[in-house]
Amino acid sequence: MSARVSGRDDKAVTPDDSNVGDVAAGPGSSVTRGVWARVMKGAVEDAVRAYEAMGAGQRERVLEEALVVPADTRTRLVEVLRQARDFAGAARLLESDGDDRGAAPLYEQAGAPLLAAEAWLRVGEQARAAAAFERAGSLEQALSLYQALGARESLAHLLGRMHRPMEAAQVFRVLGNAHAELEMLRAVPADDAQRPEAVLRMCELLDAEGATWRALVLLADGIKHASGAGLLLLQAEQARLLQQLGLASAPEGSVAAEKAPPVVDGYGYLKAIPIFDGLSLEDMRDLYRLARPVLVPAGTTVLEKGAKGMGLVVLLEGMVSVSTGPGPDARQLNMLGPGAFLGEISLILDSPVTAHVRAHTVVRALRVTRTDFQYFLETHEAAALRIYRLFTQSLAERVKALSG
Repeated sequence: MSARVSGRDDKAVTPDDSNVGDVAAGPGSSVTRGVWARVMKGAVEDAVRAYEAMGAGQRERVLEEALVVPADTRTRLVEVLRQARDFAGAARLLESDGDDRGAAPLYEQAGAPLLAAEAWLRVGEQARAAAAFERAGSLEQALSLYQALGARESLAHLLGRMHRPMEAAQVFRVLGNAHAELEMLRAVPADDAQRPEAVLRMCELLDAEGATWRALVLLADGIKHASGAGLLLLQAEQARLLQQLGLASAPEGSVAAEKAPPVVDGYGYLKAIPIFDGLSLEDMRDLYRLARPVLVPAGTTVLEKGAKGMGLVVLLEGMVSVSTGPGPDARQLNMLGPGAFLGEISLILDSPVTAHVRAHTVVRALRVTRTDFQYFLETHEAAALRIYRLFTQSLAERVKALSG
């Protein structure tokens, strides 16, 4: 029996009956015979075109028929499916042959993270399985694996996504990540029984970094919502900090919040960066938690021209100079201060730094590393789509401006 492949090849192909005997019950139909003939002849490119021309139902039939063909024929079909970009179909065939290690990355390419996670788990790749479960939204399964692996940083971030801030804060404390711990403690609701404990720990962190006024403002708000033993603890801490600032005689419950010097934490600056426009509140807080505070002494190189980009730097305090290079003959291009950001392109493109940036004064900044940002993209699908779209638009506008 001969068959034609619609719209691709008007030449009728008659497969060798000796090659298709094992699949006579399935591939013998006219709708799939053209693909099988090409597969068994090793004509991969022709088979790819024939497979691509099929409808969804016909492609599904090919996959069903593949279960009864010889292993070497099925292997050739897997390659056809890869090249036709049917990654899920190729993964199914590999999985049916027990090749979960080969199937898992193909399921990921197909956008099927749950199937990928299960395949990774079957081959003992627990870390990859946990990450895939997290991407799939199966957070409890991911949590169990992170706990078993002792992957504390991933565990802490996941606890935050699961709205378990006190647990997340405790893990971040063990990790020594005060910035992320503070962010998690802030997320503890005002009516939560652990809120006084969270406020006390936040005050300790803020006081340690010299932001005692912020701690007092936080205490004043916490006292409004506290009662019982929690209230007494907060009032005692308030009295201690007031005395530390020489304000022990201030009226009870008053911390002169209006006198508190403004302290920039960087969240507003991060939110204002164009490629993050449109991210939801929860996604922005997750991204902000990944940022690491850095203090750069005057004269120190922040970004080195020609070096591999290390991620985004958002300036909170101080000034940096941007020049054509590190040498004495370099030309200064700009001076940047609070609110400016550098290196955002390296978050997405693995490209070298195009200018030399040096701290003109002591600089306080936030840094988001490329590694942390990739984790964010992998675990926040909707945010990733929005960021890539805005990044592409921004890049197109830059190219247009340069060419104009």
